[in-house]
Amino acid sequence: MKPRYIFTSLDSLLASGVILCACLIAFGPASAQEQPFIYESNVMIPMRDGTKLAANIFRPKAEGRFPVILMRSPYGKPDEKFGDAKRYTSADFVMVVQDCRGRGRSEGIWDPFRYDVEDGFDTQEWVGKQPWSSGEIGTAGGSYVGWTQWASAANASRHLKAMVPVVPFAHVFDDIAYPGGAFQLALLMGWGASVGGVQLSSDKLQEAYRHLPLRTLGDQFEKKVPYINDWVQHAAYDDYWKKRGIDRRYRDVTVPTLNIGGWYDIFSKTTIELVDRVRAESRDRAVRRNQFVVLGPWAHGVGVRKVGELDFGSEAALNVGDLQFRWFQYWLQGKETGIEDWPAYYLFVMGENRWRGENEWPLKRTQFANYFLHSGGGANSIKGDGALSATKPETEKADTFIYDAANPAPTLGGNNLVGAAAGPFDQTKIEERNDILVYTTSPLEADVEVTGPVKMILYAASTARDTDFTAKLMDVHPDGKAYNLCDGIIRARYREGMDKPNLIEPGQVQRYEIDLWVTSNLFKRGHRIRAEVSSSNFPRFDRNPNSGKPFGTDTELLKATQTIYHDAERPSRLVLPVIPR
Repeated sequence: MKPRYIFTSLDSLLASGVILCACLIAFGPASAQEQPFIYESNVMIPMRDGTKLAANIFRPKAEGRFPVILMRSPYGKPDEKFGDAKRYTSADFVMVVQDCRGRGRSEGIWDPFRYDVEDGFDTQEWVGKQPWSSGEIGTAGGSYVGWTQWASAANASRHLKAMVPVVPFAHVFDDIAYPGGAFQLALLMGWGASVGGVQLSSDKLQEAYRHLPLRTLGDQFEKKVPYINDWVQHAAYDDYWKKRGIDRRYRDVTVPTLNIGGWYDIFSKTTIELVDRVRAESRDRAVRRNQFVVLGPWAHGVGVRKVGELDFGSEAALNVGDLQFRWFQYWLQGKETGIEDWPAYYLFVMGENRWRGENEWPLKRTQFANYFLHSGGGANSIKGDGALSATKPETEKADTFIYDAANPAPTLGGNNLVGAAAGPFDQTKIEERNDILVYTTSPLEADVEVTGPVKMILYAASTARDTDFTAKLMDVHPDGKAYNLCDGIIRARYREGMDKPNLIEPGQVQRYEIDLWVTSNLFKRGHRIRAEVSSSNFPRFDRNPNSGKPFGTDTELLKATQTIYHDAERPSRLVLPVIPR
């Protein structure tokens, strides 16, 4: 039976579509009559500060000590009908599913991300010492439940032996809050409000995104959500965020890990980067070799074949549950399940719609290719004269557009979770806007594979003291439809780094490097490669007010005139990781 994902959140969360989910891989419900396990409900596990967290425990009926599969979730716990419990206990595993602090039946205050490092460690220590435990633990689950695994991975409990984080993250500041220096509004406010007990209709949610000033974003609801205001207040990486992440301690991660994610997931970049960094930096040589990643054509729900407006074929419907099961059998039970033959990076090449194994990231055979922006000064909209090619520009007229923060370019598809649909969507309707510059190649004479990290180098000036620049990569099909692959944003004041805020001088040309994250796509012969440049992607990211004032204080949205240069001295370009074929 194909695996499905159970979002063990409240019904209201499901209704609102807010699914920063538990992502438990399930194999169907188990009725009370066929239970092969012992079920214990709301067992209270003590933390170091005396707070007790509730867990449901599923144990084999046989006598003995067994390895444990642990999941820590803020979305509620499955009961005795939990399908995974039947499969795993029948295979001589114990399953423990715990409510995070302040959630479900657990004690304490719910403050997202804050206590998961310590609570994860303490829970593992308790589980490892129980009379039914072999002392070996594997962790599972996705999204926030992927975070609760990574949270305790650096200097982990001695009992932690293997992890399978699905659509995970490990650095809340980098991965969730401020990618490129811009506030990831839709996720933080939409998800943050929902798990804070605020339920909004779709229209009310879109209205709430426009609230100003952002520093009171969490106060606009009937039930205030103070931690949302905290996220706005802490716009730099400080002690607040260090307590809500692993603080880039890849060296201290010594646990074999199978990361699973999707190219269109909101955590696509970090899913592969975490494995890559641990493979390079862990102090444990054996563990460096036992970091694996699976990246499919998926958004936040993995293992499906249709995402957004595209069907990626039957190969995309991967049985992720089987991969997880084999991983735990190998690491916790010592069974030969074939994982020693797995490639370190198992990647789905979109367009070709096939899986391929690789041994490193970026791929050693990558040829980073420059695709330069060109125009006669009128690249505005899909009707403009923008072009993209490998030919270096000489003397060309710059492109200009007006970024009106009160009328931002809307989010359509991409790496989203809340507030906008995720995945590939035809962008041609959005590209009718004059505040979007469009640059497109001629039809390709041969297939071009792009697999790896993508970036845009932009030479630009603005009339504002601070502003944003966005970029997007697309595959234009022969019928003219342009499907988004990946995108990114840079806040001008952080162009030199998040730790070096520096406002810009109006009218002065600056060099910007925009991280478009990662992708793998075969641009087929006859297709075209397209890049978009603009200054907004709302509500995925907050609207830059163009004022240069301290973040979160603005009550007024201003206009800015943006100028994009592409000439011999200022060659704005898309940098693509091209793979020879």
